[in-house]
Amino acid sequence: MRRGRWATGGAALPLALAAVLTGCNGDSPGDAAREAESAVGSFASQASEALESATAEAGRRLDDIRGGIDAKGDVKAGSPTVGADGRARAEVTVTNTDDSERSFAVQVDFTDAGGRLTDTVIVTVEHVQAGDSATATARSTHDLSGEVRAEVARAVRY
Repeated sequence: MRRGRWATGGAALPLALAAVLTGCNGDSPGDAAREAESAVGSFASQASEALESATAEAGRRLDDIRGGIDAKGDVKAGSPTVGADGRARAEVTVTNTDDSERSFAVQVDFTDAGGRLTDTVIVTVEHVQAGDSATATARSTHDLSGEVRAEVARAVRY
């Protein structure tokens, strides 16, 4: 089992995020995924409007991955734990059901007990062999308290 790298994202200032993402060239699917995780993780903020905007922008960036297909059914998020630093972490497991090596970009939403979105991150898991599974860790971008849930909002295999 190959351990993927994790990337943080989260609420972002809408104009700053849009400016960064406008410059993404998306030369390859991997570049687009890395640019998406970088852009989402670049500008943290607690404002709910910014969180909604960042979530929407993350979705658009996943849509921009050339050759990507919906793989949400092949991805699972484990129960999150909150560390001493206040950050929630959830293990994300991807299963490559394709017949060749693939990579994944996964949007993980952290919510509170009432289902209110509190953070969103994009994590990439690269070079998963055909038929294999791999894991990565999604980590919240700011402190979360109380009951925290993690769910796979979107997943793209490329």
